[in-house]
Amino acid sequence: MQKILILLCLLLLVACQPQNKPEESTQVQVKVTQVVSGQTLKVMGLGNQPSLISQVRLLGIDAPDLQQRPWGDAAKERLEAVLLEHPVILEFDVQVKDQFGRSLAYAWKDGVLLNEQLVKEGYALFVGRSPNHKYDQRLERAQQWARLMGLGIWDPEKPMRLTPAEFRRQYR
Repeated sequence: MQKILILLCLLLLVACQPQNKPEESTQVQVKVTQVVSGQTLKVMGLGNQPSLISQVRLLGIDAPDLQQRPWGDAAKERLEAVLLEHPVILEFDVQVKDQFGRSLAYAWKDGVLLNEQLVKEGYALFVGRSPNHKYDQRLERAQQWARLMGLGIWDPEKPMRLTPAEFRRQYR
């Protein structure tokens, strides 16, 4: 009898543990209508007007500028290949909009965090931006992987010499 009581208590404790899933209020399914760059999308289905087009900036990454060739074009093309015309889940963190009015989000497709995938494949840098730090560890590990493997912008034969932020400061 005592073993059954202990087992029931353990089951109750496990059932009461918080789940690691984000709250549904922090997620929304949208359709990508355009990939603007390796880090910016235009989507439909965000907000109160489902047919309204909204701009979304992917959190935790900084992709090469489009003029930063060949890396900017490659990042945009890779994002287009995995996103365009497909529904994706956007997940929001603490700060939902940036100073330009773009929504800030993590993008998920088929259970894959696309922000992380872009960094892991060497198409973008991990850049943590306060107060949004939900997946910083994952993104940092993805960058370490890409760097060790010499992928994309980390290719030892033709590495990207300036970060996207340095490039924008220098050439704009």
